[in-house]
Amino acid sequence: MGIEDEDIVRVREATDLADLIGSHLQLKRVGRRSVGLCPFHNEKTPSFNVNAELGFYKCFGCGKSGDAITFVREIEHLDFVGAVEMLANKAGIQLRYTNENEGVHRKKRSELTDAVEKAVDWYHERLLSSPDAAHARGYLRSRGLTGDQVRKFKIGWAPDDWDQLYQSIRVKQEIFVSSGLGFVNKANRVQDHFRARVLFPIHDVNGAAVGFGGRVMPDGDGPKYKNSFDSTIYNKSRLLYGLHLAKDEIVRMDESIVCEGYTDVIGFADVGIERSVATCGTSLTEDHIRMLKRFGRRIVLAFDADAAGQAAAERIYEWERALEVDVAVAKLPDGVDPADLAAKDPDALRAAIADAVPFLGFRLGRALAAGNLTTPEGRARTAERAVAVVREHPSDLVRDQYLMQVADTCQVAVDRLREMLKQPAPLVAEQRWVPNQPAEYEAPPQIVRIVDNADSRMLLLCLHRPDSVPAYITPDMFADPALRSVFAELLDNSTDDLAGLIDSLSPTTAEALGQLAVMDEPSADPERIVGHFLHDAAIRRVGDLQLLAERTGDITLMPVISDIRLLIPKVRASSFDLTVAAGLVPLLG
Repeated sequence: MGIEDEDIVRVREATDLADLIGSHLQLKRVGRRSVGLCPFHNEKTPSFNVNAELGFYKCFGCGKSGDAITFVREIEHLDFVGAVEMLANKAGIQLRYTNENEGVHRKKRSELTDAVEKAVDWYHERLLSSPDAAHARGYLRSRGLTGDQVRKFKIGWAPDDWDQLYQSIRVKQEIFVSSGLGFVNKANRVQDHFRARVLFPIHDVNGAAVGFGGRVMPDGDGPKYKNSFDSTIYNKSRLLYGLHLAKDEIVRMDESIVCEGYTDVIGFADVGIERSVATCGTSLTEDHIRMLKRFGRRIVLAFDADAAGQAAAERIYEWERALEVDVAVAKLPDGVDPADLAAKDPDALRAAIADAVPFLGFRLGRALAAGNLTTPEGRARTAERAVAVVREHPSDLVRDQYLMQVADTCQVAVDRLREMLKQPAPLVAEQRWVPNQPAEYEAPPQIVRIVDNADSRMLLLCLHRPDSVPAYITPDMFADPALRSVFAELLDNSTDDLAGLIDSLSPTTAEALGQLAVMDEPSADPERIVGHFLHDAAIRRVGDLQLLAERTGDITLMPVISDIRLLIPKVRASSFDLTVAAGLVPLLG
């Protein structure tokens, strides 16, 4: 599936890169470019450069670079198509897809999410201002939720009515039903799906509204929790509440926190922890883990510290090994969920996350705590169960650390436990985690630092005013190998898709061109730039010829050296013209 190339070009051209990036960070104008603090790494001195004219950015601190599409992909954590679609929506561009069916599917999905977004706004306004929501507002206050929290997460209220939503938001019946907002009852009337419930909007990872989680009032009828039913846009096994808000901090901290309830996520946010998510009325699935791994490797489980929460935690162990994530379990007090702890003791909640134990340590602690350690037989059986748990970890060093813990607890010699560990595991546990093979070694790019000199100004002329570059300029006239490569690439390729061109180059050449792309266009006349470039190239040529003559004794080189020396002052002069160049260029070959 793809987007028509012409539409991708239209999106790039319609996007002002400085405005786009300026909506995420403060930019300061410096000449023809803008600079600011890089959003992709922590820094105190601005090293993030934006050249809106070329549609390209470059950070000299972390090396990130690209165009508008690349920036949206990085900052919003989207794939290429998703980034183009986001920019197209902002620019009002209707995209065409290479697969016609895909275009139809995308349009239908957009109609469904637009309908749910209307419902989010309508339900939210009902909660804030409707008299029939007073009971719901009181309930939320009793749970410790403030008005600011309600507004941030756009919590809503579904009135106890058959079809108020359907009559109010005015979407087509087919869209209303397909989006999960309602259904057609036995009387062939459209009926709202949610009634007399506090609603928590659920969004996909890109921030599109796709459904709701509803909670009945304490004195209400029906099941305590009710979620949107599965639809084209809503699949509870592949959605995590709050991920669209949490993903930036997850990336920054390389850690996510998984809760069981929506109010837990709100509680974490209230104490300044913005990287928590919650499942949507289902247990944690492998799809959830894969989704979280896109943003951060470490996953902390903040389930209630009761038997159900612990059992749910244990099911994730195989996923940890297979998907190569680091899973930990928060040390929550027994019987206290994160939302309550956030309201009563924020410091304790922060400590529970900071002191989260590795998943294997959690499992081992469960095994040891469940054993009978008062008799030799009980300690032996406990040691056997504990060794079976330790055996599952792929690292010899980690296994040995935990064996020492087992030895202390069960009063068994650690050498005896090591012997037990070497014994074959039962067949049910035969499957082993195999680490990925290391990738083939790739030499790092050479360190490149572009300085303001005649060579770099010539390349900037190529970027900004290519028609002003004389045809007699050749790559071998440049002193630096990286700049030679850049010039050769600029001769052979268009700069309409500068980010795409840079992606296709070797690391060293890409780094050099990326730095040039965010440098100011030289203010001197093109003739002066060419003259200075030829002047420096001629001086280097004289030096090379002198060394060659001294090394070989070739006296025929002396007249060439003399001719170049005569022309050097003329190419640097303000009256430089093509006649001078015609005499000098053949001598530089």
